[in-house]
Amino acid sequence: MKRRHLLGLGLAATAGGAWLLRPAAQGGPHNPYFSALNTLLKNEGPGRPLMLLDLDRLDANAAKLHASQPAGKAFRVVAKSLPSPQLIKHVASAVQTKRLMVFHQPHLNALAVDTPDADLLLGKPMPVHAAATFYKNLGKTAFAPERQLQWLIDTPERLQEYRQLAQQLGTTIRVNIEVDVGLHRGGLQEPADLKPLLDMIAADPAQLHFAGLMGYDAHVGKIPTIIETRDKSFELACARYRAFQQVLHDNYPQWVTTDTVFNGAGSPTLRLHGDPRSGLNELSGGSCLVKPADFDLDLLADLQPAVFIATPVLKLMRGSHIPGLGAANALVSGWNPNFEKTYFIYGGLWMARYESPPGLIDNPLYGKSSNQAIVNSSSRVPLAVDDYIFLRPTQSEKVMLEFGDIAVIKRGKLVDWWPVLPT
Repeated sequence: MKRRHLLGLGLAATAGGAWLLRPAAQGGPHNPYFSALNTLLKNEGPGRPLMLLDLDRLDANAAKLHASQPAGKAFRVVAKSLPSPQLIKHVASAVQTKRLMVFHQPHLNALAVDTPDADLLLGKPMPVHAAATFYKNLGKTAFAPERQLQWLIDTPERLQEYRQLAQQLGTTIRVNIEVDVGLHRGGLQEPADLKPLLDMIAADPAQLHFAGLMGYDAHVGKIPTIIETRDKSFELACARYRAFQQVLHDNYPQWVTTDTVFNGAGSPTLRLHGDPRSGLNELSGGSCLVKPADFDLDLLADLQPAVFIATPVLKLMRGSHIPGLGAANALVSGWNPNFEKTYFIYGGLWMARYESPPGLIDNPLYGKSSNQAIVNSSSRVPLAVDDYIFLRPTQSEKVMLEFGDIAVIKRGKLVDWWPVLPT
């Protein structure tokens, strides 16, 4: 056989092998759930990006969470993860609690007015000036901070600042002390560090009142298993929490009452705390109720996503349209069928993943935009101009604040718009 013929066969084989590596077309239409939402929004929506809340899914999640709540442990709703007064009140009623955890001074002031019967615990230590701003802006409300608010304290210096603020205001400040149970993001590092703070509180009962302890265990389950298993992390976190509690029992046993708060956990770990090793009497959670994508965890597998971003398609083009490529754009879509269609959508650059229709991808060459993001797909995706695409937020606490009022969906109908908390 001639060498030229052999070379031709080799090139043909190489080309054929490369063609086998060609990406397969992905995608398809909206499933019935999102198809119905698409029709609803095209008929009744505002024609802009919005945050959707599926109230049926939320209620189902709340019912499951409440049913799985360990006996003897209260539930505290994390406000930042459900940042709407109506949403917070709806969830609090569903899980039968008045306890809220707050992470932002404007939220604190808003909730003191909107939920005047709530028991509020700060989820992070605030600069004393933020606390002063809260009291300055409190205004007329039935909310009584000296009975219903716990400020989180992490150092002797911060406790002293809050004591001075209480003196200036002529009030009593309730103090919850942050302890480090292994996350290493602050709080008292060692159990021995607790007694000096307790002594400071005891020395000034007119200004300071001990309310409890808070230890967040978000590291549990996130450390690589080869280093430490989830069960081992949980065991160590519980042991550290109990060691801080022992200091309290040994020095101020009279402060341990049915009202003393031993708070901890969070959406990723709250379902671990039915374990008898847990010393908590109060568990916090919020994200699990709407289940953004970062909370696709085994412990939350029975809960459903309940929030989605919906945004309309503004422009539709056939093929790839990368500036500067010219005729080579045809090669892009010819090689990869998932670039057969180009869409420009209303908005973009959210902390979210494409949810529906399947097969949508970001263009890796065009660049990102928060104004008109580019999205590509194969011809299997039958989107048209003014159709909606749906994205699933990776978190709720920031993303839910980006769209204004939340569109509330119940039984496939748009039933309400819920304002969000101030930013």
